[in-house]
Amino acid sequence: MAGGGFATAPANGVEFEAKITPIVIISCIMAATGGLMFGYDVGVSGGVTSMPDFLKKFFPVVYRKVEAGADKNSNYCKYDNQGLQLFTSSLYLAGLTATFFASYTTRTLGRRPTMLIAGVFFIIGVILNAAAHNLAMLIAGRILLGCGVGFANQAVPLFLSEIAPTKIRGGLNILFQLNVTIGILFANLVNYGTAKIKGGWGWRLSLGLAGVPALLLTVGALLVTETPNSLVERGRLDEGKAVLRKIRGTDNVEPEFADLLEASRLAKEVKHPFRNLLQRRNRPQLVIAVALQIFQQCTGINAIMFYAPVLFSTLGFGNDAALYSAVVTGAVNVLSTLVSIYSVDKVGRRVLLLEAGVQMFFSQVVIAIILGIKVTDHSQNLSKGFAILVVVMICTYVAAFAWSWGPLGWLIPSETFPLETRSAGQSVTVCVNLLFTFIIAQAFLSMLCHFKFGIFIFFSSWVLVMSVFVMFLLPETKNIPIEEMTERVWKKHWFWARFMDDHHDDQMFVSGDVNGKKSNGKSNGFDPSTRL
Repeated sequence: MAGGGFATAPANGVEFEAKITPIVIISCIMAATGGLMFGYDVGVSGGVTSMPDFLKKFFPVVYRKVEAGADKNSNYCKYDNQGLQLFTSSLYLAGLTATFFASYTTRTLGRRPTMLIAGVFFIIGVILNAAAHNLAMLIAGRILLGCGVGFANQAVPLFLSEIAPTKIRGGLNILFQLNVTIGILFANLVNYGTAKIKGGWGWRLSLGLAGVPALLLTVGALLVTETPNSLVERGRLDEGKAVLRKIRGTDNVEPEFADLLEASRLAKEVKHPFRNLLQRRNRPQLVIAVALQIFQQCTGINAIMFYAPVLFSTLGFGNDAALYSAVVTGAVNVLSTLVSIYSVDKVGRRVLLLEAGVQMFFSQVVIAIILGIKVTDHSQNLSKGFAILVVVMICTYVAAFAWSWGPLGWLIPSETFPLETRSAGQSVTVCVNLLFTFIIAQAFLSMLCHFKFGIFIFFSSWVLVMSVFVMFLLPETKNIPIEEMTERVWKKHWFWARFMDDHHDDQMFVSGDVNGKKSNGKSNGFDPSTRL
């Protein structure tokens, strides 16, 4: 597998000096508010869709089904409505489309302007949503929020990875995911409060308060510094070096800057980054990035997070109790992500993913058994004890996800792609994630109606599959600088090593001078030397 130990040296053995400077910490906190926005959008939709006033205005069919209760409609089917699911999922479909444009702006304009564009989309979307008078206006607002998500999810993880020193790269990158979980919790708390407002405008406040993280991201994007990688990539070398000195807190940045220049030069040789992604030597990173995104959604987490209040009220909790239980799971989500920030660069990526696999599988099977016995189509006799057990098991499951698949699904792809394919790789990562988020969001309430308690068996089977994948095919990447990934990770892996043979790499570039660049231990005729 990967070489262990604590590594901050590049392939040529020169130590990269890097202090953890205040500017890095502040920049990362500001940038990570993109995650806060994403999380708020995920959390708010589930709470709003369980509010009677909201349903009555926009989804009267669902409102009538919920009001009629379990006598006339199956417990599992009362929220099964394509329009209601479209309200939630339209955001992810828009995000998916926006990602392609975001890849271009990230590369040509930089990480910072892309975050600014995301902030503007968010603000306009929030205004439309809070002021919505009909379904079209509501969906239009969600689509604009989705565009913001596409741009933010493209730029923010890249920004965090490129500005962070190697030794705390994992922890700083997880700031994005931490903010996603804080956003979900914030949305759950807001929903809990606004659901009590008389007069039928509580849902407007819920949707409108998304303006807070939207403003934070926009202001943050104006204040942060651009990453040296992006400046070098766009030919602004002096500026890039000055920023590198500033963020590393030292004047001795020559070795790292030289590596950046080399990586940028080789990246420019690649005229078609998306086509290059499909080349044999980039296949391990691509397969792992795509697999992690699919698996992250197939854990069922977003199904639980989007629809937590709806899910709990389906299980027989009252509306108030349902929102309250959603707040509890949101809090567990935040606390467990903190565990990940602390442990990811200590115990490594694989240990967290494998341990969580066991925990998630166990809790989902227990939930399925309880629901199978206690919650039928037209009656639910979930006693207080069993109801608490369901919440505890959902919390156990959410905790495991929050310190593993949640943050690592974004971290691992962002640290494995070389510079030449990084923007394209991040695009594919975000696209696959949003596509599967859209599919699960659009299908979940219908799946709940048809599978009933079996939905948890369905997701737990996926957890089993993904744990086997991690066991055999995911190498450890902790504390390994990006420029050493090929030599120390891919070339030493029992399976992926076969994709790294030099013969295939030589065919990649036509120019002889690039083919000659295999000295200094820089592997495979390219040097993905940016530090993520």
